[in-house]
Amino acid sequence: MSWLDGPLLGFDTETTGISPSRDRIVTAALITRTGSDVAARTWLINPGVPIPERATEVHGITDAMVQAQGLPPADALAEIADILASALGAGIPVVGFNVQYDLSIVEAELARHGLPTLSERLGGKVWPVVDPLVLDRHLDKWRKGPRKLIDMCATYGVHVNADDLHAADNDVLATLDVVHAIARAYPTVGELELDQLHDQQEAAHRKWATEFSAYLISKGRTEDLPDPAWPVSATVGTLRA
Repeated sequence: MSWLDGPLLGFDTETTGISPSRDRIVTAALITRTGSDVAARTWLINPGVPIPERATEVHGITDAMVQAQGLPPADALAEIADILASALGAGIPVVGFNVQYDLSIVEAELARHGLPTLSERLGGKVWPVVDPLVLDRHLDKWRKGPRKLIDMCATYGVHVNADDLHAADNDVLATLDVVHAIARAYPTVGELELDQLHDQQEAAHRKWATEFSAYLISKGRTEDLPDPAWPVSATVGTLRA
């Protein structure tokens, strides 16, 4: 039986910005899917800092919303981390699109609030993780064009309403569908054991990040280079408030 037939835990966050070490989570979704059975948890979080207008334009979450209805960050983060660590500890893969960002910001937020990080809860490696963006870059390296979630849905024939994306729960469901679609296009994805697939993605991301960084540096860009560590950035996880 393929790991695709077992439970998958989809994960996504919407945040105040793009820095996993500095920005904060405002919404999160965890969706467990086994076949057609779906169980979802979502959180609206008051990050304790103003939400930039540019971020609100992306995900629609305002300061007024989180101040009126948002959970305290430490409470929400403890729940999120418990579910993630429980699944990973049981060998259930966490699936996310560009999940390095989401796992890294969770690690940074947990450390910021004095809570045990995922790596601490798991006693080391955060795994098994599946990221369709990493898989697609590795399996179809030379395809031109953008590789955002909406683009990947189009590439792999996953029907979505573009207006529904950038809501964490909708992004998770689309990501889970894309993973299955990639496995149909490249059957070896589903045939590998999860530890092999995780290690393959780790190596593929490192190779991509190293090559892309070299390209950016050749063009004179030396800031915001991709971190070769995966699935958690090497620059987070040790922060403390």
